[in-house]
Amino acid sequence: MSLITLLDYASVLVFALTGALVASRAQLDIVGFAFISCLTAVGGGTVRDLLLNRDAVFWVADPAPVLLAATAAVMVFFTAHLVESRLRWVIWLDSFALAIAVAAGTGVALSLEKHAVIVVLMGMATGSLGGLMRDVVVGEVPLVLKQGELYISAAMAGASTAVMCQWIGLPVPLSLILGASACWILRAGSIAFGWHLPVYKSRPPRH
Repeated sequence: MSLITLLDYASVLVFALTGALVASRAQLDIVGFAFISCLTAVGGGTVRDLLLNRDAVFWVADPAPVLLAATAAVMVFFTAHLVESRLRWVIWLDSFALAIAVAAGTGVALSLEKHAVIVVLMGMATGSLGGLMRDVVVGEVPLVLKQGELYISAAMAGASTAVMCQWIGLPVPLSLILGASACWILRAGSIAFGWHLPVYKSRPPRH
C-alpha cells in the first residue's frame, strides 16, 4: 500500500468517526449515521479526484473506504453514549483528520505533477470539504467557517509546507509528513490556545 493510499484510508477513518459523532448529536438513526459518516469521510477526496480528472474516484475504484466509514458509523452508533463531551471529540478528531487529508490531497496532486497552486488547492479541498458537507447537512455552523479560527488557513499552510519541502529537494513522504504536522500544529493551537487570524469588523463610514 502506497503512502498516499494509506493517508486516504486514515483520513477516511478519522473523518468517519467525526461524522458519526455529529450524527449522534443530531440523534439520527443508524442509516443516518452511515450516511453522514460516509459523506464526511469521502467528500473531500471525491471533489479532489473529480477536479483532477483521475481515472476513477478513489472509493469507486476500491469501495473499501466506504465500507470502513460505514463500519465506523455502526461502532459509534452503539458506543457514542459513553463519550462525555462529543463536541470536544469531534473538534479534536477533525483536527487530526484535516491534517491527514491535507497530506493525502497534496500527495495525489504531486503524484500527477500538477502546478504548485493546484497542489495546494487540492490539499485544502481534500482536508476541508468533507467536514463542510457534514456540518451543512446536519445544520451546524461549519468548523471551516467558525469566526477567526485557523482551519482553511491551517490546511493552506500544511499543503504549502509540503510543496516548499518538495522545492528544496526533500523526499515526498517526508514532505507530506511535515505538511501534515504544520497543519495540525496550527489547528491544534487554534483549538487549545485561541490562535486566530484578524477578523474583519465594520466601522462607521467616515464623513
